[in-house]
Order: sequence, then C-alpha cells, then structure tokens
Amino acid sequence: MSDIAPPTIQAWHAYMASRDPAALDALLAEDVVFESPVVHTPQKGKAITTKYLAAAAVVLGNPSFRYLDAWYGADSAVLEFACEIEGISVNGIDMIRWGPDGRITGFKVMVRPLKAINTLHQAMGAMLMKAG
Repeated sequence: MSDIAPPTIQAWHAYMASRDPAALDALLAEDVVFESPVVHTPQKGKAITTKYLAAAAVVLGNPSFRYLDAWYGADSAVLEFACEIEGISVNGIDMIRWGPDGRITGFKVMVRPLKAINTLHQAMGAMLMKAG
C-alpha cells in the first residue's frame, strides 16, 4: 500500500481505528451516496450512509480486518481489504470519492466470493436491526 494516502483516506483510516462517530460525521458530505454489495439501490444521504458504515465497521472491522492495497486518484481511492467473518474469508474493495472540501461524496463496497457476500448480508442485517 502506498505510504502517502490523500487526507480524506487518512481520515477514513483514523475513523476505522477509532470508530468515533464524530469523526465519521465530519468525513461524510450531506449528500453522500452509499452503494452496498447486498442492497439493491444506492442509499442517499448522510444519515443512512452513517448507519451502514458504522454497522460495517463493526461487522467487517474485527481483529482479522486489514487493508491490503490502495490506488489513489485526484478525488478518489480504491482500498482493497480482507477479513474473516464466521470462518468465511472476505475479500473486497472500498471505492471512495470526495469533493473539493475533502468530504466523502460516494462510498461503494464490492465483496467476493459469493459465500462471503451471503455471510456479510446476514451479519449486516442483524447489526442494522440491532441499531434500529
């Protein structure tokens, strides 16, 4: 992974390390769009994106979670990750876009293999139901 991450990605890594809700709130644009590997339609707005990303940080962000590699553009990044959920190996990418102010405007998650998507779908559903 490159040593020089853009400031938005540095802030994202800081959020993942701290899970501080205020850090996530500061990072997301009001009109952010979240695209999930298990939800058919894009989720629009800060409130719903916050809910999904906070739940994903718990479900995916277990001790096995790690970023493997990263690719950076002028206003975007792709971060490859891996982890294990309930004994299933998960491999995926976070595709992140941000605006001129550095706040995230788009967050798309892609996951493989199919067994991992199914496991993630169940775990995220349970976590989102708990969060209300």
